[in-house]
Amino acid sequence: MALKQRFKTEPTFSMASMTDVIFLLLIFFMITSTIVVPNSIKVLLPKSQQQAQAKPLTRITIDKNLNYYVANGNETERQVPFEAITPFLQAAYAVNPDVYVALYADENVPYREIVKILDIANKHKFKVVLMTRPN
Repeated sequence: MALKQRFKTEPTFSMASMTDVIFLLLIFFMITSTIVVPNSIKVLLPKSQQQAQAKPLTRITIDKNLNYYVANGNETERQVPFEAITPFLQAAYAVNPDVYVALYADENVPYREIVKILDIANKHKFKVVLMTRPN
């Protein structure tokens, strides 16, 4: 009686499926990291109880030294003189009339500086959101 010799198969581990998962995770994190709005200027915002919904934003930041910074969307903020804020906002409004102006002001900034920005916004009919930090 002739017995057939069976070949033993050795178990192997396929890395193909693992590399697919890692690649998908990499793509996911790359896409979601671009959605985060950078705010590199350290401003201590006042506290608030309510949170607003996300809308297209043009950011104006006033730090505790009364320096003005502006940015559209996810752009990096750049320092500008006060006189350059009105043309900047008009250019942002020309691109997108539904844009909101987000005003980030340090809690130690005198209120008259905030009122100056609010006056510009009111004069040109811009929609303004005062940014605060959660309570």
